[in-house]
Amino acid sequence: MTTPAPPSGSRARLLAAAAAEFAARGYDGANVDRIARAARLNKAMIYYHFKNKAALYAEIFRDMIAAVLARARAVAASDAAPPEKISGFIRAVLAEAQARPHFAPMWLREVGEGGRHLDRATIDLVRQVPETLGAIAAEGHAAGVFRRCHPLLLHFGVVGPIVLYSASQPIRSRFARTGATALASPSPEDLLAHVEHTTLATLTAKRTGEHS
Repeated sequence: MTTPAPPSGSRARLLAAAAAEFAARGYDGANVDRIARAARLNKAMIYYHFKNKAALYAEIFRDMIAAVLARARAVAASDAAPPEKISGFIRAVLAEAQARPHFAPMWLREVGEGGRHLDRATIDLVRQVPETLGAIAAEGHAAGVFRRCHPLLLHFGVVGPIVLYSASQPIRSRFARTGATALASPSPEDLLAHVEHTTLATLTAKRTGEHS
């Protein structure tokens, strides 16, 4: 007896429902029955697509990181000058974070929980993102336009503001409704300009007594 094929679009609905569930409740709090109801599927269909909850979580998390990494590598391989590559990297992270509302809360939860739900393959994918940024920074240093900077600290300076901005959208909207509009007003373009400025300032500033 063959297993019946899943209905058209079921995988996409499943991934969307699971991403929202993991973002809202974290891995431990996420409930497969609730995901199935949100996706308009029976629970057996979830296990048709994925072995278990861990495999479903890994698929969603890897999709986020792989999307950023693909765009970042394209920027790094381009003929642009290093400062333009830095801007392109930042734009890639922001674009993927905006395209995936679950990106920021899932990432913040993993940071807070020590990455304990990330398997080896996912960790390997994650590390390649700051490595790509580090390669761009090293290229700029070799060209004499950037100072030396630890790639992970540089990565924190890019990803940190973007993740916090994205994750804080609900509370910023709440602030706006209470009249605290100054706390809710920065646009994605404002954020992009700020992160580009601070990152490039970090890379081009010289410390006292520092030599290339």
